[in-house]
Amino acid sequence: MTFSNGTSDGTIRWGILGTGFIAGLQTKDLKENGFTVQAVGSRSLDSSKAFAAEYGVTTAHGSYEDLVADPLVDVVYIATPHPFHHANALLALNAGKHVLVEKSFTMNAREAQDVVDLAGSTGLVALEAMWTRFLPHMIRVREVIAAGTIGEVRKVVASHNQSLPKDPAHRLNDPALGGGALLDLGIYPISFAFDILGTPAAIRASASMTPTGVDRQTAAIFDYDGGAQALVDCELDAASANRAMVIGTEGWIDIEHTWYNPVPFTVFKADGEVLERYDQPVNSRGMQYQAAELERLVREGSTSGTTLPQSETVAIMAAMDEIRRQIGLSYDADGASNRADAA
Repeated sequence: MTFSNGTSDGTIRWGILGTGFIAGLQTKDLKENGFTVQAVGSRSLDSSKAFAAEYGVTTAHGSYEDLVADPLVDVVYIATPHPFHHANALLALNAGKHVLVEKSFTMNAREAQDVVDLAGSTGLVALEAMWTRFLPHMIRVREVIAAGTIGEVRKVVASHNQSLPKDPAHRLNDPALGGGALLDLGIYPISFAFDILGTPAAIRASASMTPTGVDRQTAAIFDYDGGAQALVDCELDAASANRAMVIGTEGWIDIEHTWYNPVPFTVFKADGEVLERYDQPVNSRGMQYQAAELERLVREGSTSGTTLPQSETVAIMAAMDEIRRQIGLSYDADGASNRADAA
């Protein structure tokens, strides 16, 4: 298996929808690796101009509508909070633009399917910005597993715990903005479990909630046909080492802190002997690899790839829907009152 070197020839032109923290990280990685960032759009022209000045973006638009209507933009990176991904992605797709949509892709599987359906009907790419999937160390992990080096995979273990702002008004703690640990943090270990083991046959989940009514910490067990399991957890008010393991009958893979970043991993035999130590530094933060994948799909005329197929993005959202059902967390996008309102 080969992977992109994360660079671009610059012929495909990017627009950035949103000017927040994650938009800055993605734009920096694009600029440092040969991608053309043509324009940025915000609901505030002042915010858009400030972002353009900071990151060297050619054009600043004072609305999302103006951004997606820009004839010099080919791809739109959706960097708004996830309650707005559905509407923003549909806006861009209806304007004929390919989209790279931040995770979580949408608020639920129904919204995700809407985006995927529109992309398919218009022949456009809609790719989830789960950047970890496209990093070199994750591609090597999949190669090691496919080669049978650790035998039959029996278990995946992955955590994503951070100490984040505790202000009740902060987006992460606000149910109206899709707050909680699951959609922001849990998406990483859940996507990893899907990457290695696929869609689970059953899910068991539990959580504890914040006073604002979103999940403070959530843990889930994914059960698979054949007996494999994935143990995933996330928390937004306590940090941890955030390591991950893939455990097989003949050995295991230990991915170091913080596993979803471009970090080293070690492959062990069942008796503890080291079989491989993988440590390949990457340029920039590593978010350029997902952008390179989108450009590859555009050039090949494909709407969905194999590293993160659109069908899997929808299935991941469905798994998180089921976890939320079990822990009693719903959002306005689900067509029902959120937990805080119902309490």
